[in-house]
Amino acid sequence: MNRRLPRRSVLKCAAVGAAGLTAFSFAGRPTWVRAQEASFDYASAAEPYKGVTIGAPFLDRPGYKAALAMLPEFQETTGITVNAETMPYENSREKQVLDFTGGTGLYDIVLVDVVWIGEFAASQWITPLSTFTDNPALADPALNLEGFFPILLESFGTWDGVVYGLPFDNYSGLMYYNTKMLADAGFDTPPNTWQDLKDVYGPALTANDRYAYALQSRRGETQSADSFMRMVWAFGGSLLNPDTFEPNLSSAESMAGLQFRQDLKAVMPPDIVEWDHDETVQGLAQGRVAVINEWSAFYETLSNPETSTMSADLGIGIEPEGPGGRQPALGGFSLAVNSQSAEEKQAAAWLFIQWVTSEAKAAEYIEQGGVSGRTSPYEVPELQKKFPYFAPLVESWNNYGNPVFRPRFPEWPQMSEIIAQYGSEMELGSTSVEEGVSAIEEALMPLLEPYISGAKPKLQ
Repeated sequence: MNRRLPRRSVLKCAAVGAAGLTAFSFAGRPTWVRAQEASFDYASAAEPYKGVTIGAPFLDRPGYKAALAMLPEFQETTGITVNAETMPYENSREKQVLDFTGGTGLYDIVLVDVVWIGEFAASQWITPLSTFTDNPALADPALNLEGFFPILLESFGTWDGVVYGLPFDNYSGLMYYNTKMLADAGFDTPPNTWQDLKDVYGPALTANDRYAYALQSRRGETQSADSFMRMVWAFGGSLLNPDTFEPNLSSAESMAGLQFRQDLKAVMPPDIVEWDHDETVQGLAQGRVAVINEWSAFYETLSNPETSTMSADLGIGIEPEGPGGRQPALGGFSLAVNSQSAEEKQAAAWLFIQWVTSEAKAAEYIEQGGVSGRTSPYEVPELQKKFPYFAPLVESWNNYGNPVFRPRFPEWPQMSEIIAQYGSEMELGSTSVEEGVSAIEEALMPLLEPYISGAKPKLQ
């Protein structure tokens, strides 16, 4: 399996400044026109399900707040009540798995992280999309699956060729930076390469409790994916050999990336291993850090003067280039339907998922603070001007996205814990890079053996 999708020529992009308007267009017929050609009557479709209440797990993030702001319209139109339970990301997989295995029926809508799709689909906890799209009474003619960015529909919603969920809260790693701090240090552009960030920008921007860079590295998924794997991929390495599924962290490229991460600590806050996403975003927002690589969803926080002291100086670009090319982190979720829910609840859940991820609602979702997985809103000149993160985000998804930035098979949560443990020890300096990598690969082997032996198909 190739570790990235082929480069697509869908995007034509011409940048005219870091925070200025970027003009770009998508080939073919405008998708927002297609969205208006067919009108689906949600009130009529929902008539058999009026009065049905469905449960949904939500996170305390901008994309979910956007959906909540839109929810009253859906409920008034359909008569379906959506009870959204907001929970920390760290608890969301466990709570859903307990619901699946215990049959408690709390969640009819399933929130599927990119790294949970294999586990949820292989366990038959989620319903194939065709159950609903093949039903004329439930399927919007303007659904247009081709209107999603291909990498998002593949990574977040598809497993073994079957579509289970629709992309909902979607991210790419972007580079956010403080243009004033860079200008004061003599730079009129952000770093283009990781090496420049460390060797050129780093010394000039690190002094008096201010730092050039922060790489969120708190133990957990933040350490394993946002920190550890970001550097492995950037330097041409990988977690696994894609042909054999044997560990590949001891390769020269993977080791170089992990050693670079150690060297980069010289221009980062000393307690960086304690920094999660919030601390990292606040480090930039409060002027303590000059450059970060963080999810596109944090644009709202950083651009808002009420939550960021440097909103007027916010610059946005794609992640730096390494010896392995540009390898921005890929993350996000799809919404799927719980296969154990009653038939009427499944139908009601599908109607909400189809509505909230539709092309017709995509621009509103973005205006409310979400990041849509649809191509259509990124074509609109007014939105391009209003949201300067559009251009680097679309470039990342179209040109550099890596669908297996983290493996999506069921064993990933266990693998993530192993990587987070030894990755944290490596970054803290309590074990060497060589010793840490050796311990990780040894601990991963029992989880990978069924794939290596052929007992399980080599699907990531």
